[in-house]
Amino acid sequence: MAHVSEAKKQAVTEFVAMAKDFPIIGIVNMEGMPTKQVQNMRAALRKDGIKLHMTKKRIIKIILAEVAKTQKDKAGIDKLLEKLPGMPAMIFTNDNPFKLYKTLQKSKSPAPAKAGQVAPFEIVVPAGPTGFAPGPIIGELGGVGIKAGIDGGKVAIKADSTVAKEGDVISADLAAILTRLEIMPMEIGLDLVNVFEDGAIFGREVLAIDEDQFMADLTQAHQWAFNLSVESGIMNSESSEFLLTKGAQEACNLAVE
Repeated sequence: MAHVSEAKKQAVTEFVAMAKDFPIIGIVNMEGMPTKQVQNMRAALRKDGIKLHMTKKRIIKIILAEVAKTQKDKAGIDKLLEKLPGMPAMIFTNDNPFKLYKTLQKSKSPAPAKAGQVAPFEIVVPAGPTGFAPGPIIGELGGVGIKAGIDGGKVAIKADSTVAKEGDVISADLAAILTRLEIMPMEIGLDLVNVFEDGAIFGREVLAIDEDQFMADLTQAHQWAFNLSVESGIMNSESSEFLLTKGAQEACNLAVE
């Protein structure tokens, strides 16, 4: 840290000490977050035992390298350096990474699109009536690929219209139309990029679990296992009662025949 000011050295020391107290350390992206919302979110997260701390990307790199070098239980944490977003911040907690991701997702709120932002998913404007009076708005809608006409004295969208695909850059015209239609495709909140726990790095693609689908898959797997044990005559805590009942019924049928 030879080229780091004393104030920044002190910040590094504080962050490294904090890393020693928390087993779970993550990197979040704060790009586009309004200052007021950051302050509110920090206070809300603190109640859940989650600490959010901000510093420059260069300092975060120094912090992670220092933690990896000085704390044996944090070996491999410097791999968080592989994905540092434009405006990173560090997050510290005792919660497991999956619970942390879920907490941060719940804290997000819808937001209107702005020119230059990237569509997070395919944006579709649904068919139906609008509150717009006939006028230039029909041409403006058409300019961004939305077919519209007049119905009952108001502008109506004739068909579902895909105005942006995932990854497309949103134009100023499209952003203005989506805002007027009260369609808010963006989210304001902390975007969890990577989390470190016990030598492993978890990316958001791993942490983003569809709990309903997971439970459905688990239930289906249990049913398949049960069916297999019954068909194969395998006795276990789940199948024994059914197999005994089935055996008694078949023996009774055989005796009758």
